[in-house]
Amino acid sequence: MELHDLAPAPGSKHARRRVGRGTGGKGGKTAGRGTKGQHARNTVRPGFEGGQLPLTQRIPKLRGFANPFRVEYNVINLDTLNELEESTVDVESLKAKGVVPHKGLVKVLGRGEISRAVTVSAHAFSKSAREAIIAAGGSVTVVPAPWGDRRPPVKGNALANR
Repeated sequence: MELHDLAPAPGSKHARRRVGRGTGGKGGKTAGRGTKGQHARNTVRPGFEGGQLPLTQRIPKLRGFANPFRVEYNVINLDTLNELEESTVDVESLKAKGVVPHKGLVKVLGRGEISRAVTVSAHAFSKSAREAIIAAGGSVTVVPAPWGDRRPPVKGNALANR
């Protein structure tokens, strides 16, 4: 047996049904779609449920869910802190230098190394970043979030900033 001798088992493959080719035989005229209506006219998009909120929007794990409690951080790493020439680094100085955007919280992560003592104030620190800064002779200060212990502000959340 050679490669060109291979074939599917008899009866396992069929030609697809060609509908809408005239009134002789099955699938003519209305082509199995019934008469009139939305489904007869090929106008229903996939996932449309007749005006009911679609499944993809009803279930959080699919599309259409925005977690109102999500907190996003602007990250800065140790190697970036090492390049800065200041001995005291806080959120405002990072924003003034353009290292992080003006909006949002700042978290320090542990990529790279820090070779000098730096006093760092930020909203959050990774465990490795905290240990590296303290090992280099610096200090770490956690700044509370601007909204305190209330829920974080989210785009479209009218209750967040009250």
